[in-house]
Amino acid sequence: MTILRNAILAAIAVAASASTASAAIVCNEKGDCWHARERYAYKPEFHLSVHPDNWKWRKGEARYHWREHAGRGYWRDGVWIGF
Repeated sequence: MTILRNAILAAIAVAASASTASAAIVCNEKGDCWHARERYAYKPEFHLSVHPDNWKWRKGEARYHWREHAGRGYWRDGVWIGF
């Protein structure tokens, strides 16, 4: 019984630690885009666009580019503002 219990606990730990898919793609007015792991309620004054995690900009839309960063926050004028 102990072996079964330990196996179940190990399976739960592995499932809980598995990385999840991105919840959203966020872009600012300058075209900096990044993946957000959770859907945050960004303030309107941040001037951000939140897209579904499968969103892609159209071919030829050169204003967009990936600019990933870990943690919560947003890009403003080339600087990551964490919160």
